[in-house]
Amino acid sequence: MAHGHKSNEKVVFVGDSRVRKKASTGPVTPPDYSAYPGKSEAFIPNFLLKEWMVGVVVLVGFLVLTISEAAPLGYPADPTNASFIPMPDWYFLFLYQFLKLQYVSKDYVVLGTVGIPGVAFGALLLAPFLDTGKERRFYRRPITSILMFMSLISVFYLTKQSWDHYEHELKITNSVPEHITREEKAREAAEEAAKAGLPAGSPPPEIPLVEAKDPTATAIIEKAKCVQCHGTDLKGNDAAGIPSFHGIGDKFSKEELVDIVTNGKDNMPSFKDTLSAEEIDQLTTWLSKQKAPAK
Repeated sequence: MAHGHKSNEKVVFVGDSRVRKKASTGPVTPPDYSAYPGKSEAFIPNFLLKEWMVGVVVLVGFLVLTISEAAPLGYPADPTNASFIPMPDWYFLFLYQFLKLQYVSKDYVVLGTVGIPGVAFGALLLAPFLDTGKERRFYRRPITSILMFMSLISVFYLTKQSWDHYEHELKITNSVPEHITREEKAREAAEEAAKAGLPAGSPPPEIPLVEAKDPTATAIIEKAKCVQCHGTDLKGNDAAGIPSFHGIGDKFSKEELVDIVTNGKDNMPSFKDTLSAEEIDQLTTWLSKQKAPAK
């Protein structure tokens, strides 16, 4: 029996009913969501594809940033360097500054390290379950919006306050940040290589010690235990702010060396109670001779 205008239409009945059997038993294609303005779109593949493309753009931008701007390395661990100021990464600066407050540090350190951050993390985790409103405009969601803006303002304020305090401590201790020291050393090395006619990036020629076997200077250096900080080769440690004896005569005059050895400077202690005035004079005379060979 035909149910259409065509007399040759083939009709397949389901059981004893007069319900036509669907010709296609495959998956049903969802309708085009553009026909429903204001409604959501299909998660697969529309929404998933958009999220994937955004993720790719963010990942590529992050990779370009990490390649173009190398992460600075901090000073090597040195327990004798009292001027070193430890600092966390920039995204932890607000927590670093937060833990300096009176009621989240010392006796209340557990509250500052576990309590309040735990509450903030828990609130962020439960936010989708607590705020189930369909309204998306932020000015129609005052409580959520106020909490969001307060959090952003707090993070920004604490981060800036932490960095300002760090720069203030640098001025007090007369310390130079490691990345600036590295840039200066790299520039000096490039200039030295250019003067010596070496290709860029080549290490500067080593400056030999003048009168390295001088018995008087060797005895005083051993008495003052200079090798403990400046090393057995007396080349110091630039990263820790310990100068090398090689070429030190080009950096300081005899009078400046006498003042440094006598009264100390930065990380270097005073030797006025360890060495006599005559020994200081003999040592600084030998140090003032440590200059790069004339070209």
